[in-house]
Amino acid sequence: MSNHDPHDAPRDPADAASATQSPSAPADVKRRRFLQSAAAVAALNATPHLHAQTPTAATDTTATPPPVPAQPVKLDINGREYVLHIEPRVTLLDALRDYAGLTGTKKGCDRGQCGACTVLADGRRINSCLTLAVMHEGQRITTVEGLANAGQLSPVQRAFIERDAFQCGYCTPGQLCSATACLSEFSAGTASAVTADVRTRPAELSEAEIRERMSGNICRCGAYVNIVAAVRDAHSAGV
Repeated sequence: MSNHDPHDAPRDPADAASATQSPSAPADVKRRRFLQSAAAVAALNATPHLHAQTPTAATDTTATPPPVPAQPVKLDINGREYVLHIEPRVTLLDALRDYAGLTGTKKGCDRGQCGACTVLADGRRINSCLTLAVMHEGQRITTVEGLANAGQLSPVQRAFIERDAFQCGYCTPGQLCSATACLSEFSAGTASAVTADVRTRPAELSEAEIRERMSGNICRCGAYVNIVAAVRDAHSAGV
């Protein structure tokens, strides 16, 4: 009788192969778990934090302020009354161009440096980009469209054409309004920075006087010589 234990019988070859690989199995499992953990951490860091608190109107300092309601503004422009429904912060320049449809007045620098937007308020030249439309209720506003009379060009406009005192023409509306006021100021005896004695009436409208009085209007094309000649011709015509 054999003393061989039946449990010592030879196992299936597949079981034997598994038994020979079992010592390395725990190391493989640890390595796989480590790689899975590392991948999970990387994915978590790349995900945006959607749970962050959304700023409210009370705490958000960049919230857009509520719109200012428009209000009717009455303006006397070129002898015609306009009732414009605009916000109080609208400049006279934008009111003329965007609301009254008078696009002759040009927007150049939009900061009062070039003079392209010059118009007349009660005969006084102003930069319409630097003033609000609501400030000119009750005043007579004259733009380049209002310089002509009954379809006839003004002496200043005719002189600019005859002297070819423009090139691209973008600054011309402002130049014309400024020249018109310049001649009126000189006729009224207003002195300038180059007048020999500011306490007395200027003796003559010299080239230096014209250049000083028109210095607020920039011509980027450089037509200054012809502009000065046109202003002098208009003055000689009795303007």
